Order: sequence, then structure tokens, then C-alpha cells
Amino acid sequence: MSEIIDYYSKFDEWGRLDREPLEFKVNWHFIQSYLPSSGQILDNGAGPGKYAMALAKQGYQVTLTDLTPRLVDVAKEKAEELNLVNQFADFLVRDARDLADLKDGQFDAALMLGPLYHLQAETDRIQAVRELHRVTRTGGTVFVAVRPRIRKILTALMSPSQWKPLDNLSEIQAFQQTGIFNHANQGRFTGAYFFNIADIRPFFEQHGFETISLVSSTGIGGRLTQENWDYWAARGEEEQLMELIYESADDPYILGATGSHLLYIGRKK
Repeated sequence: MSEIIDYYSKFDEWGRLDREPLEFKVNWHFIQSYLPSSGQILDNGAGPGKYAMALAKQGYQVTLTDLTPRLVDVAKEKAEELNLVNQFADFLVRDARDLADLKDGQFDAALMLGPLYHLQAETDRIQAVRELHRVTRTGGTVFVAVRPRIRKILTALMSPSQWKPLDNLSEIQAFQQTGIFNHANQGRFTGAYFFNIADIRPFFEQHGFETISLVSSTGIGGRLTQENWDYWAARGEEEQLMELIYESADDPYILGATGSHLLYIGRKK
């Protein structure tokens, strides 16, 4: 996992969500829809804590974990800057596969919006989901980000030079079979796993969760350019556009076609 820690130690993940606000808006819309009214929330693999800060602002007691020590430090700084430290139970450096010191059934809901797509071995993915299951109370809701394989294939076909070694069809065909991606260029997004969409619900259901929904983190908005957004904003219809995007997000016929992230929403059985 050292290459993952190196990557996120240098990458501005908070800034990414600021530069690509649609993903956060759509995810947050659905997270809010299924959260309990109060309680303890785990943000597991939280990065710099963008979602954790939003949870804290809503009055939840938040425990934040991440594999990368620098990002945990950034999250602490953000909490202090926003005067939210008292809403955090802890800031922990933890591997999602081993949530040491966190108790069985401790959390009323849990987020895991990063770790699963950096676990290339199935045994590791299973272990991370089992740990998430363990620390969530029975009936508690989980929100897990996954990356769709078909979208990565489309991205590679459109911009092959950006995603080496997926710059030739033999490599793309191999990736189609495995879902495993290791960037050929140092310092780029790497060490990743991409799901076949048909496998997502069964994977979670086999490991103790009841599926509530599977949504695109951008809905149909993932296909819009900045020029498109500017047009609808100039008409004063951006709010209506967002409602349309929210409505489209759980359409099974567009999953993976419009955005690079999906959000699995499930309930611990």
C-alpha cells in the first residue's frame, strides 16, 4: 500500500472535490437521505475529511480514519479551522481492513468512500467490508464508493495516453477481465480495482448487507461540460437541473456511463 500512501500524501483530495463539486453534491444528497437523525458516524478512509466535516456540521459525532497519516493531519487542521473539533470522537490512522480499537456495532452509520477501490485482492476487499459490517450496528446504513469498470474502459478509449498502460487494446481487454489498474507513469492514480456493475450488489449482499440503492455519483450531470453548466446557471435553472440529476442518479441504465464513481447504499442485516 506504500504507493497509495505516497500518492495521497502529495495529491490535493480536498481540492479535487472542490474542483469537481458535482460528485460531492450528489453523494451528500443521498447520504443525507438515509442517515439516522443523530448518532455516531464512522468516516472510514475519509481522506482530508470533506464528508466528515459536513457530518460534523449536522451535529453527528464523527470518528475519522484514513490510511494516509498526512490526510488525517489535514482533517484535524480542517476541523480546527471550522471549529468542529468537539464533534469528532477521534482522528485515526487505520487500514480499512483492520479497524483496530473500534468496537462491534459502535456506529449508527458508516461511510467508506475510498478504500474499496484501492484493494486489488478480493480477500482484501472482503476483509474491508467485513470490518465495516462489524463496526456498524444492526440496521445501520453504510455508504461505500466503488469505481465502475466499464467507465474506465471508456475513459481509456477516449484518452489512451493519459491512462497507460491502457493505451492499447490488448491491455484494455486484460483490464476488462481483471478490473486491476496500475498506472505506468509514476505519481499518477494507481493501485486500483474497478467493479463490474453487475457484481456490486451481490458482493455486499454476500457479506451481510441488504441493498438500499446503487447510484451514480454524478447522474446525468457527469456528461455536462462547463459550458453546459454556465448556460443553465445563466437561465437561473441550476437548482432545477440538480433535481433532475438527483432523479437520474439511481437509473440502472446509466450506471457507469456518466461518471467515474458509484455509491452503494446498504443496511446491515
